[in-house]
Amino acid sequence: MDKTQPHPLFKLATELGPLLVFFFVNAKFNLFAATGAFMVAIVAAMIASYVVTRHIPIMAIVTGVIVLVFGTLTLVLHDETFIKVKPTIIYGLFAAILGGGLLFGRSFIAVMFDQMFNLTPQGWRILTLRWALFFAGMAVLNEVVWRTQSTDFWVNFKVFGVTPLTMIFAIAQMPLTKRYGVEPVSLETSEAEAGDIRNG
Repeated sequence: MDKTQPHPLFKLATELGPLLVFFFVNAKFNLFAATGAFMVAIVAAMIASYVVTRHIPIMAIVTGVIVLVFGTLTLVLHDETFIKVKPTIIYGLFAAILGGGLLFGRSFIAVMFDQMFNLTPQGWRILTLRWALFFAGMAVLNEVVWRTQSTDFWVNFKVFGVTPLTMIFAIAQMPLTKRYGVEPVSLETSEAEAGDIRNG
């Protein structure tokens, strides 16, 4: 099924919007208020994504569920540890899914990234391994930061550190996607090739 492709700025807004809400509310009030606002913003972003594209990416759904669960624990138990460990859980889960898939000869990176490009099987394996290692590294980094730094430092790192690191890593994968990229076969091309086969 073809999915409506949103404007890049819309995609950026739904991804960064909740983080910016989290940052500003924390700066104005505290982490607990920011957690509540973050939960609302995450749900709003998913709704907006569905309204515009009639589709919600798998990563967004998984992230949203974990945010709601750990955010609720943070607010109910009034313990900021839950919201701080949330990124570790998310990154660890993604790393486990990707790494586990490779062990069984499967590459789930296409599903996680909504298959934004077409690669050869070897290309998918290499890209999957790289992202699995990246997510594992980010899980460790989050643990180090929240356990050794102040809450405000962790919030700043989450908003202004994680996003640039992820973007830089994603951009660094472009040579790989070009090297192992394959041209998608159009419906017209497939029909023409099928006709050639039938005609001998």
